[in-house]
This record gives sequence, C-alpha cells and structure tokens, in this order.
Amino acid sequence: MKRYFLLAVFLTLLQCTYYKPIIDTAGRSGTFNENKAHEITDDLQHCQKLAKNNTSFIGNIVYWIGSPEADTEYQSLYRKCLTNRGHSVLN
Repeated sequence: MKRYFLLAVFLTLLQCTYYKPIIDTAGRSGTFNENKAHEITDDLQHCQKLAKNNTSFIGNIVYWIGSPEADTEYQSLYRKCLTNRGHSVLN
C-alpha cells in the first residue's frame, strides 16, 4: 500500500513539472498597450528555459506544499516571466 501511495505522489509531482500555459494572444496584459502575440514563440522558449534553470525537484515540492494555488515553483516562474513580457496568461 505504501508503495502505491509513493508511486501516486511521484506521478503527481512529475505531472506538475509539465506545464503548458494558456495564453490569450488577442488580449493585452496589465499596462501594456500593444499586442505581444507576434513574440509568443520566442517568449515561450525563453521563459521555459529560464524556469527550468532556476528550479529544482525539491524546490518544486516545497513551493507546491506552501502554494495556495497548488502551483510548482516552475509554473509560477514560467507564468510570471510571460506576464512580465506582456502576455495575458489565463492558466
């Protein structure tokens, strides 16, 4: 029974490291007055690499436990990077 619980926890955490943000490419985020959709491909790649390079497995678990939205640190950094680049991130 303990083995199945650990497997379930591991698979859940493994799934948390995969994050594909949903972005409203027609909208504008915050105080940006122009549409940033033409830069989305570069921004997705840059933010994904930035989030991967600045997180760890243990750090993601600790962040996930304390997060009210149940986000990992990777998801949070990825989303924040895209938002700061002017994209409307829905999820």
